[in-house]
Parts: sequence; C-alpha cells; structure tokens
Amino acid sequence: MDLNFILLSIAVIACVYMACNIGANDVANAMGTSVGSKSLTFKQAVLIAAVAEFAGAFLVGGHVSDTIRKGMLDPGIFQDTPLHLVFGMIAALVAAGIWLNVASYLGWPVSTTHSIVGAVVGFGIIAGGWEALNMAKLGKVVLSWVVSPVMGALFSYILFRVLTQLIFNTRKPLKHTKEVLPFLVFLVFVILSQSMVYKGLKNLHLDMQFTQAAMVSVVVGIIAFIVAKILSSTIQEDRAKGLKGEFLITENIFKYLQMITAFYIAFAHGSNDVANAVGPLAAVVAILHDGTVHMKVEMPTWILALGGGGIVFGLFVWGAKVMKTVGEKITELTPSRGFCATFGGATVVLICSKMGLPISTTHTLVGSIIGVGLARGLPALNVSIIKTIFISWVATLPFTAILAMILYKILLVSFG
Repeated sequence: MDLNFILLSIAVIACVYMACNIGANDVANAMGTSVGSKSLTFKQAVLIAAVAEFAGAFLVGGHVSDTIRKGMLDPGIFQDTPLHLVFGMIAALVAAGIWLNVASYLGWPVSTTHSIVGAVVGFGIIAGGWEALNMAKLGKVVLSWVVSPVMGALFSYILFRVLTQLIFNTRKPLKHTKEVLPFLVFLVFVILSQSMVYKGLKNLHLDMQFTQAAMVSVVVGIIAFIVAKILSSTIQEDRAKGLKGEFLITENIFKYLQMITAFYIAFAHGSNDVANAVGPLAAVVAILHDGTVHMKVEMPTWILALGGGGIVFGLFVWGAKVMKTVGEKITELTPSRGFCATFGGATVVLICSKMGLPISTTHTLVGSIIGVGLARGLPALNVSIIKTIFISWVATLPFTAILAMILYKILLVSFG
C-alpha cells in the first residue's frame, strides 16, 4: 500500500480524534455555565453549541493556517526531511487528543491550544533540539497561565458586584432590572459585534479596521437597546409575588442574556480553536501533495467540515463531565452569575487578543467563574476543585510534550 495514503489516513483519524476531544473539553467549558445555572438543559446546550461551533469552524475557521501552531517551531528544520514533519504533526494530534481525552474523562477543563502547543514542543525538541523552539512564544504560553484567569476573575468580579449593587441589593429588583437591562443589552451587543467584525471575519471579507468596526458595533448596540427597551416595558411588575417572585423573574431575564453570550463563545471557539485539530492535518496534506514544507498552507473545505463535525460529535458524546465541573463544582451559579462569568470571560478574551496579550479561553472562563464566586465570599468557592484544575493546567505542556516525543519516535522507527 502507498505510504502517502497510509500516512494521510492516520492523519485524518488523528484529526477527527483531536476534534472530538476539543468538543468534549473546550466546548463544554463554553456551555457549562449555562447548564450549571439551569439556563439551558444539556440537550439544549448541545444543540446551540452544535450550530454555533460548526458555523464558526466551517464559515470562519481560517482558510490559511500556520504550518506550526502558534509559531512554536521553525519549519525550516524539516526542509530536507518533510516526512518527519508529517510524523511530528500526527504525533502532536494524537498526544494532544489523548491528554484532552483523559482530562475530559476526569472532568478537568484544560486548554486545547496549550495541549497542541505542548505536543509540538515535544516533537520539535526531538527533531531539532531546543534551539529549534521559539522560547519567547513558549514564555507567552506559560505567562497566560496567570494572565488569563486573573483577568477573567477581575472583570467578572467587578461586573457581578456592579449588578448586585444596581439590582440585587435593592428593594425593587425587577424595577431596577427593567431600567438596567437595555444598557446591559447595548453593552453585550457592542462587545460581541466588535469581536466579530474587527479582524474577526476575514474569510467572509468583513475584516474591518477598528473605527469601522466600532461604528457598526454601536449601530447594532443601539438597535439592540431599542428592542430591549420595548421588551422590558412589557414586563409587569405587579405579577411578581413578593420579593422572592421578583428575584425569580429577574433571574429568568438573565437566562436570555446568558444564552446569547454562550452562543457567541461557542461560535468564536469554533472559528479559533478548530485550527488546533485541522491545522496539522492541512500541513500533512500539503506536504504529501508536493513533498515540500510550507510556512503557511491553504485549508481545504473538507478539512474544516471534518473538524467542525468532530467538535460537535465530541461534545455530544462525552462533554457532560467537564460541563458539570465548570457549571456546578467551582461555585453555585444562577443565570445572573453565569451571565457575568460568560460575558466577563468573552470580553477579556476579546480585549487581550486584540492587545496581543497571551490568553486562553478555557483559563479565562474558569477564572471568571472564580471571580463571580469570590464576589460572594471565599466560602462560596470549592477550593479543592480549583487546585485540581490549576494542577491540570500546569501538567498540560509536559504531558503532551513527552507523549508526542514517544509517538514521534515510534513513527520514525515504523515509517522513517
């Protein structure tokens, strides 16, 4: 049997396996707060995530991908031995997929980007030594272990405290919700629209500059403000039975805000992190096609569809455990708390990404949930589960690196 066909088949299987595990772990992070706060059932969350993830991956998932994820490794070291890069990419996909599989089974929310980066570092050390690595980029990844959760926690803490003062600490929470809601909706739609159109939808030719994007976002926000104002005026305060009834109706209103934010996070995740599965496969396809190593490679549509489908399947089959950890085990969530966590996390990811700061969506969201819990006092947090999550983050790079080294060596011996 032709060697190229064998390697391509192995790479496709490895890509699908990685994509399924991204769905099980990362997408569960995005939807976990909605399920934990009872805003969505598990089936509803899967349905929303399936549509949003696949749309993000297939429509805007990046038709050009870096040969080596995040520029961690110099592809030039493989110019004379392009097949070795194929072995490395397959090893990286399998190693990262196995780690995500283990983490999902144990209910640990870990970073899929850090998983593939660790695996690339692993086979890179074997192939070209430490000097082949981009240590500055690696340093940024390590720095994101601190930057992501701290920024997420800080923003969500402030947001929740502000909403508590404006709404939940008042004698008329429903009345104040009707007053605050249009402004909150305006802010949500401005932030989400800005993240979409400002260098976010290049593949749909909507790669706008900041000023253009800001104008579009404000217009969308104003429209959303007017709609929210009209809808909030239909809420009848006299139907609430006492203070408890007002709180129930108020929390119910926040369900819709949380669902909108969760859809956005899933869409953004599909467009960004699908590259962790399909990028290495695209590199393999390009190398096997012409026998040369490319700095950047075109992304065939069938590979994007493969990655998007794998993500959705993985979430459906084994995403429940990570959802449970994120949504229930860190702190008790209600729709308003879940909204503060998801919106806070989404805002921090947008701001830090545009500023070029190292950021992890998973780490930011977990940090945001911790921030919401801290706003209610330290006893509201499950410290033991937080420690376990932090340990799993630190373990991601060395685990995937060592496993990728072993798999790379096996492939070299088997096919080299």
